[in-house]
Amino acid sequence: MNLSTWKNDLPASIVVFFVALPLCLGIALASDAPPLSGLIAGIIGGIVVGSLSGSHVGVSGPAAGLAAIVASAIASLGNFEAFLVAVVLAGIIQILFGVLRLGIIGYFFPNSVIIGMLSGIGIIIILKQIPHLFGYDAEPEGADEFFEASGENTLSAIQHLFSHFTPGAVVIGLAGLALILFWDNILAQRHRIFKLIQGPIVAVVIGTLLKLYFDGNEAMRIGSEHLVQVPVAESLTQYSSFLSFPDFSHLSNTNVWVIAFSMAVIASLETLLCVEATDKLDPAKNVTPTNRELFAQGAGNILSGLIGGLPLTQVIVRSSANLQSNGKSKLSTILHGVFLLIAVLALPSVLNHIPKAVLASILILVGYKLAKPTLFKKMWNLGWTQFLPFIITILVIVFKDLLWGVCVGLTIGAIVVMVKSYQNSLFLHEQVSQDHTLVKMALAEEVTYLNKGAIKKALEELTPNSRLELDVRNTKYLDHDVKEVLEDFVTQAKNKNIHVTLHSERGTIENPSSYIEFFK
Repeated sequence: MNLSTWKNDLPASIVVFFVALPLCLGIALASDAPPLSGLIAGIIGGIVVGSLSGSHVGVSGPAAGLAAIVASAIASLGNFEAFLVAVVLAGIIQILFGVLRLGIIGYFFPNSVIIGMLSGIGIIIILKQIPHLFGYDAEPEGADEFFEASGENTLSAIQHLFSHFTPGAVVIGLAGLALILFWDNILAQRHRIFKLIQGPIVAVVIGTLLKLYFDGNEAMRIGSEHLVQVPVAESLTQYSSFLSFPDFSHLSNTNVWVIAFSMAVIASLETLLCVEATDKLDPAKNVTPTNRELFAQGAGNILSGLIGGLPLTQVIVRSSANLQSNGKSKLSTILHGVFLLIAVLALPSVLNHIPKAVLASILILVGYKLAKPTLFKKMWNLGWTQFLPFIITILVIVFKDLLWGVCVGLTIGAIVVMVKSYQNSLFLHEQVSQDHTLVKMALAEEVTYLNKGAIKKALEELTPNSRLELDVRNTKYLDHDVKEVLEDFVTQAKNKNIHVTLHSERGTIENPSSYIEFFK
C-alpha cells in the first residue's frame, strides 16, 4: 500500500463507495439474502481482501454473476445459515487453489474474450441502469441476467419505464449525468482542484439535496422505494441481531460441499478473469499475482461466511470505477471498505436519502467507458479471429448473463484456435514441371493433434507419380497422432508411386519405411 498516493486514492475510494453501496444491497436482494449480507461482503472485500491482495487497483465484493447461484443454493439448502457453511468451505477451497498455484489458469484467457467481457459488462450496466435513472426500480441494482425476477427482461424494462417513471428521479438522474460529464470533460481540464474532487461525489451531494428539496413538492417527491435502503439499527447491539452465523451442523450435508466447491470454482474463475481485465485497463500495467489473489479471496470468503456475508470475488465494475477515478494503490480499495463500514454503523439514515437515480448516472458512465464505440472498431480491424469471440461474448452476456457469456466466448475462442491451427499447421508449395509434380511440405515447430486433420488432408491430395519433399528440420515436437498419419502414408505413397524425400536434422532420407521409428 502506497500512502504517498492518498490524494488520488481518497477521492477514488469515495466514488467506489458510492458505486459499491447500491450494488452490495442490490446483489443481496437479487440473491434472496438479507440486505446486510451484501454490505458485509463489500466491507470484507474492501478491508480484508484489499489488504491481502497483490492487486493495486482491483476491488472485491459481492458479485452479480453469483446472485442466481446463491439464490438457488439458499433455496436448496433451506436456510441461510446452512448456506454460510458453504461460503466458509468455498473460501478454504480457494486457499487450497492458491497453494496448488492454480492462478496460472488466468493467463490462458484470450484477450478477445476479456475485452468482450469488459464491453459486455459495460453494455449491461447501461441497459440495467437506464430504468433506475428514470425512477423505475422494479429490479434490484446489480442484477445481470437478461430475464429479470420481476417478470421483465432487460429490454422490456426500458420499454416500460415510460409508463412507470418518477419525475423527481428523472430530474435528479439526468442532472447527475450532465454534471459528471461537464465536470470530467470541461472543469477537470481547467483546474487541478476539479480532478481532486471527483464529479460523481458532487453529483451525489447535489442529487441528495435535490431529493430533500423535492420532499416539499407532491409532484416531485421521491418515495423510499427509489432511495438507497441501508438497514437502520438504534444501537450496535441491535446490529448484532441483524447478523447471521453459519450452522456447522450442516457439515455432514453432501449438498453443502457440492455448493461450496461449485462456488469456489466459479468465484475463482470470475476473480481471475477480473484480474486479467483490470490489469489490462491499468495505465501503470501492474501485474497482479494470481495465486496470492486466490488466497486473499479465500480468506475473505471464510470471514464473510463466518459473520453472515455473501460470497465475494474481485469485480470489474468497482475495479474500473476505481481506475476511472484515478485510484493508484490498494489504499483506495481499503478506504472504500472503511466507508462502507462507517455507513452501516453510523450513517444509515443519511445514506437512505440518496436517490438511486443519481447512483445510476455514475454507473452508466462507468459502463460507457468500458464499452466505447471506438473499441468495437478496433476489434473489427484486428480481423475475424479477434472480433468473433469478442462480439459473441458480448451478445451472450447481454442476452443471457456474465457466466454464460464468458463460457461461450472461451468456447468460440478455442474453436478459432483450432481452426487457425488447422490452417497454419504446415506450408505447402507446389511446383509443376514438364514431367512430374513436386510438392514441398514443411511442418511447423510444434505439431499437435490439432494439426492432424490438415496434414492428413494435404497428404491425401497428393497425385500419383508425384514427388514429396517433407521438411521437418525445424520441428521440435511431433504429436503421436500425427506420426500415425505419416506412418499410414507410407503405404499410400507406395500404392500411388509417390517418391518421398525426408529432410531432417539427421540428414536426408529417401522413401522412409517408418516415421514412428524415425521420430523416436
